[in-house]
Amino acid sequence: MSPQPTAELAQATDVPANTDALQVLPVSIDIVDSDQRFPVRRVYCVGRNYLAHIREMKEGDERDPPFFFQKPSDSVVTDGRVPYPTLTDDFQFEFELVVAIGTQASNVTPEDALDHVFGYAAGLDMTRRDRQRECNKRGLPWEQGKSFDHSAPCGPIHPVAKVGHIRSGTLNLSVNGAVRQDSVLEKMIWNVHEIVSELSKQYRLLPGDLIFTGTPEGVGPVQRGDKLTGRIDGLAPLQVEIV
Repeated sequence: MSPQPTAELAQATDVPANTDALQVLPVSIDIVDSDQRFPVRRVYCVGRNYLAHIREMKEGDERDPPFFFQKPSDSVVTDGRVPYPTLTDDFQFEFELVVAIGTQASNVTPEDALDHVFGYAAGLDMTRRDRQRECNKRGLPWEQGKSFDHSAPCGPIHPVAKVGHIRSGTLNLSVNGAVRQDSVLEKMIWNVHEIVSELSKQYRLLPGDLIFTGTPEGVGPVQRGDKLTGRIDGLAPLQVEIV
């Protein structure tokens, strides 16, 4: 006969009387010219999607295709304030085009991929570079370097219905007024429809998913008090302060 649970165990497994403490507030992003907000489900990121950045980092084979990693949905920052994180002495920026998914996409073709895109935004893939390099050397996943609190600042989402698909244009980031990243979207190794198609083969994409599409060369460190401004043609600028 199985032993009866003790009183202590029974008490420990009781449902808390105040379930309000268990509620998790959803993360959402402004939609331009709308009273509605975009609820964030998952955050995907593309690694090594600009050739010059691969050469800059001196990591990976230039012939390797881009790959994907994830950040927590609550790493998304919408108020422009990014705390300098713990466990790093090399906190770096990576400015990117962000794709917002609007309809379910599973194993879609490149030709159909853009039909599932709701809109676009400007975003930052903030990185603990020292932790990322340490993970690379030890053959470990990138979580400690990439997937931490406040690591995914994102600007408002511009619906495709208003701005069309963002296929080209300049992408640049300034730190305290000095331009640090300056490139064009045409230099992406994989463009948006290829990224969405390939990612949909690995995961079932659903409304609320964000895809950070990779960064060009020029990444670098920031300190507390630094002010970052990222601009992509056709989108509202992203302004962030490191606090």
